[in-house]
Amino acid sequence: MAETNRISVYEALGSGTVADTLLWRNCYGGVVLFIGSTVLWLLFERAGYSFLAFVANSLLLLVVILFFWAKSASLLNRPLPPIPDLDISEESVLAAADEMRVWVNSALATVHEIAVDGNLRTLILASFGLWLVSYIGSLFNFLTLIYIGVLLSLSVPFLYEKFQAQVDEKLIFVHKNMSTVFKKVDLILEKIPMSQKKQKKTD
Repeated sequence: MAETNRISVYEALGSGTVADTLLWRNCYGGVVLFIGSTVLWLLFERAGYSFLAFVANSLLLLVVILFFWAKSASLLNRPLPPIPDLDISEESVLAAADEMRVWVNSALATVHEIAVDGNLRTLILASFGLWLVSYIGSLFNFLTLIYIGVLLSLSVPFLYEKFQAQVDEKLIFVHKNMSTVFKKVDLILEKIPMSQKKQKKTD
């Protein structure tokens, strides 16, 4: 029963180009992403190359190449550079905005639970998450974190797909234990009286 209801990693990643790349079904895309991210990390982190200077120089080189390509194409009757129509569709903008709206609403709901509902459990989880992000950020700079994220994206989904059954068993065990712990914490929190403003009697 659990096997039939289990969703595949490929479906969870969207069953598209991204899934093919992260699961190494498209080896070319995975290799390009790995080599490209490694080269950029070495340039910026080890060689001390500035990100702004890299972008500006890359665009300058691209513009010069395209300009001379177009000029030589008109003189030698060669085809023009294969540049597609650079246009962002309204559907893609709406999809990105809708995805952003989900994240913002989730963050606002968490803030509401903490500030209005006084949910101590949400406060503890949010505080722990923010502390963990702050601690990891103190160990690595932003560029290194992005590079680590790329490496994890190229390895974790692939390994999880290979050992999904074993990992799911461990996750279910951990989830049951965590649920038991949270239930005990909730019982303890329910016994703690909420602070109430006591009206003082005035003579």
